[in-house]
Amino acid sequence: METDKKHIAEKVWVNACRFLLGALFIFSGFVKAVDPLGSFYKIQDYLTAFGIISWFPSYLPLFFAVVLSAIEFCVGIFLCLGIRRKVASTLALLLMVVMTPLTFYLALANPVSDCGCFGDAWVLTNWQTFGKNIVLLIAAISVFKWQDLMVRFITPKMEWMISMYTFLFVFVLSFYCLGDLPILDFRPYKIGTNIKAGMEIPEGAEPSVFESHFILEKDGKRREFTLENYPDSTWTFVEARTVLKKKGYEPPIHDFSMMSLDSGEDITDSVLSDKGYTFLLVAHRIEEADDSNIDLINEIYDYSVEHGYGFYALTSSPEEEIELWRDKSGAEYPFCQMDDITLKTIIRSNPGLLLIKEGTILNKWSDNRLPDEYVLTDSLDKIELGLQKQVSDVDTIGYVLLWFIVPLMMVISVDILVVRRRERQNGKVRK
Repeated sequence: METDKKHIAEKVWVNACRFLLGALFIFSGFVKAVDPLGSFYKIQDYLTAFGIISWFPSYLPLFFAVVLSAIEFCVGIFLCLGIRRKVASTLALLLMVVMTPLTFYLALANPVSDCGCFGDAWVLTNWQTFGKNIVLLIAAISVFKWQDLMVRFITPKMEWMISMYTFLFVFVLSFYCLGDLPILDFRPYKIGTNIKAGMEIPEGAEPSVFESHFILEKDGKRREFTLENYPDSTWTFVEARTVLKKKGYEPPIHDFSMMSLDSGEDITDSVLSDKGYTFLLVAHRIEEADDSNIDLINEIYDYSVEHGYGFYALTSSPEEEIELWRDKSGAEYPFCQMDDITLKTIIRSNPGLLLIKEGTILNKWSDNRLPDEYVLTDSLDKIELGLQKQVSDVDTIGYVLLWFIVPLMMVISVDILVVRRRERQNGKVRK
């Protein structure tokens, strides 16, 4: 009797742990898969903080970001369905054995502000992440130790089909979002957001104090300046960054600042208050930007000039790199400098294009989806492009789940029918 009770308790415990692990791995893998560049940037932050980013070729962090999301998503599906139990429990344990001490170090040293384990969908502090990983490590050890007690929902003969389909789904999802834009935008610059409203602070709340720092160079020497002591035009811009001086209430958008390259003035307010349309070409590092569509970008600029719309290119690159881009592309549009992290947050494409009106983001395009002359047939107030694109996260999630769950349920249904037929043949099910 005691043995039976112990066995039941172990079975209940390991299956509870298995579903907890599975659900979090599915969520973590999915939000990474829909924003592979976000995971790529976070891995770059890690490597930079540890001083080892130069050890790896530039493509490797992106490759690792895609593979990591696929592994997490697949492990989560395998655990929830009770298939590939040995592989899934072993990978889950290995991931937690690696991530738990790493997040403990992050909590102590704080080289990056958050681990990025759930992307921008759910931001945890480093200590919160470490606490979460302790719980998951215990669950992973339990699942690995008693993996045979996991209830299986798919027969061994059909699990290969589920495994292959899961791998295919998550990789297709990642590469689709990599080639276009994330199908789900968890960042503060999503379509429909008013940038000015996102920077406002509620009445009575004490704001965080930020300061813009600019690295400039003259006669081979580099110095750091703020807006208060910004020097004359004999200095060459190198880099801009935003520094937190005092922690307080932090609005969703706190670091959007457009510094005109030509005048050296902050033109943020005038651009965000413009009642007309404005195109913002975002290239966080212009020297790394894809130049395959430079002619189309120039055509969009000509279109904006023709109809009296604003057009600005935003980058964090130094002036000499901007001049090289101008020489290569024939660009005549004005440039503004902005914080590199902000630009990466605004749009996951280098370059990417935004359309705003009175500070509200109406639309976004990746470099592969820029509007052309077949779309820009008239002024924006007369064509669909000038209307705010309607984006529903609920609908998007529904479509994604439909594409994944419906085929999955079909396979499970076939599996159940095959099992029942076999049982009937063996005389276990009688009419």
